[in-house]
Amino acid sequence: MPPITIAIVEDLDEVRDGLVYFINLDPELDVIEAFGTAEEAIASIPVNPPDIVIMDINLPGMSGINCILEIKDSCPGTQFMMFTVYENDDKVFEALKAGASSYLLKKTPPASIVESLKDLYRGGSPMSSNIARKLVSSYHTKETTARSLLLSPRENEILELLAKGLLYKEIADKLTIATGTVRQHIHKIYEKLHVQNRTEAINKVRNPPRL
Repeated sequence: MPPITIAIVEDLDEVRDGLVYFINLDPELDVIEAFGTAEEAIASIPVNPPDIVIMDINLPGMSGINCILEIKDSCPGTQFMMFTVYENDDKVFEALKAGASSYLLKKTPPASIVESLKDLYRGGSPMSSNIARKLVSSYHTKETTARSLLLSPRENEILELLAKGLLYKEIADKLTIATGTVRQHIHKIYEKLHVQNRTEAINKVRNPPRL
C-alpha cells in the first residue's frame, strides 16, 4: 500500500522542518511538499494534490483558512488538518466552515500528530481535546436555544419560575393570572418538549443530552 501523502503549509522554519522530520519517520506517511506561505501552496498543491494538507492559520500574506477556500475545489480528494496555536471559537468555526476536517493545536505531541494524520485519512476528524470540548459546548448551547424557541415568551417565563421551585399558585400570583391558566401553559410546555413532568422539562431545556 502506498504511503499517505502529506503537504505542509507553515511559515516557521523550525516548526515546518520538525513536522517534515518526524512525519517522515513513519513509513505509512510521506511529506511530498512543504511551503512557507499560502501563495506558494496555492500555486503548487493543485498540480500534485496530496492526501492531506497540514495548514497553519496565521501565515504571512493570505491566511491558512483563505488558502483552504482557494484550493479545496481543485483538490476534491484532499483533506485539511489545521495546525495552529489558535483556540478561540471564531477561528475554530471559520476553519471547519472553510473545509478543514481536523483541528490540532501546536502543543500536540508528535506521536499524536502522526496518529491523527492516519485517523483523518481513514475518515476520522481528529481534534485536540479542548477544541472538541468547545464544539460540544457550542452544540449544547444551540440545542438549548432551539428548545427554548419552541416555547412562547410566557411559557419560557413560567418554565423559569418552575425551575425556581415555585408552585402553580405562586406562579399565578406572581404573573397575575389564574391558576388554571398556569396549568394550561404548563400542559402546552410538556407537549412541546415531549416530557411528563417539571423536572424533565427543566432538564431538557437546560441540559441537552451529551453527544
